[in-house]
Amino acid sequence: MDLDEAIRGRRAVRDYTSQPVDEETIRGLIDAAVRAPSATNAQPWTFTVVRDQDLLGRISDAAKAHLLAAMPAGPRSDRDRSGLADPDFHILYDAPVLIVISAITDGPWAVADCSLAAENLMLAAYAAGLGTCWIGLAQDYLNTPEGKDALGLPPAWVSVAPIIVGHPKAVPPPVARREPEIHWVG
Repeated sequence: MDLDEAIRGRRAVRDYTSQPVDEETIRGLIDAAVRAPSATNAQPWTFTVVRDQDLLGRISDAAKAHLLAAMPAGPRSDRDRSGLADPDFHILYDAPVLIVISAITDGPWAVADCSLAAENLMLAAYAAGLGTCWIGLAQDYLNTPEGKDALGLPPAWVSVAPIIVGHPKAVPPPVARREPEIHWVG
């Protein structure tokens, strides 16, 4: 698969089979992630891999409770609140794997560096026939003391990119993209 095909074909997948993702494949995705550029070659990332379905369920429940407790009042919140309150809604979409990319330093570019690694990981997963989705709804919880404890992360680490990985039941259709706004200078 060429790079353009991977960029144009990758989608946020939210419906997975129960088929596990083997360790060799996960290591290959992480190997692609660490090929990302990083400011001053700091490589400030670490990768936490969760395949235990019970733990993934506990993370989902705790992240939903955390979001519900912090959610302000308002029309959009009311809509989001009903989805998060649904006991059948799994915030990690029952994916077989969660890979959390965390910044292990507090440098000024650590979050950007981890984000670059995340994109590499997601593109490599797509090229391997897997689906991924960055679960922003889990991010705040995973940065609480309870969330870090659930993952065994030191307090100083910052969870940047919680990415679910698995075999998609179906590939979502393309999403329309706006024309880019380009400012030419000089």
